[in-house]
Amino acid sequence: MIKKIQRFLTLNRETKRLFIEAFLLLGWARVLKIMPFSKIAPLLGEHMCETTFLNIESNTKILRQVNEAIQIMSGYTIWESKCLVKAIAAMQMLEKRKIGSTLYLGTAKDETGKLIAHAWLRSGPYYITGVEGMGRFTVVGTFAKKIN
Repeated sequence: MIKKIQRFLTLNRETKRLFIEAFLLLGWARVLKIMPFSKIAPLLGEHMCETTFLNIESNTKILRQVNEAIQIMSGYTIWESKCLVKAIAAMQMLEKRKIGSTLYLGTAKDETGKLIAHAWLRSGPYYITGVEGMGRFTVVGTFAKKIN
């Protein structure tokens, strides 16, 4: 643990801020997840809509940074930070940076026939969170966070 703290302290200020922001938003998203979905759905954006798939080159670096911060910091939370929590936190990070995104909700059946769910986030042509296994899920809902 001490080595991890020492490593964190060697990061530049911008990266530290990004990691702290990701950690805090993962916590906020986890709190939202325990609330009834009907209460948080309006916060997620426009239901059953999507944002553009166009690549905005100036966003690429930020998208990569947000992806990395969410993936890394989700491994350090003491709470569960799985797909929906990651997608909501990343969506909020992108919204703060005035970058639109689409949150996808999907369902599938596992090997035993049990219904399972997955969430992932896309911005432009890039998948920010949840790309692992998303191909086996049928999209049942989308939420577009459009930035004007």
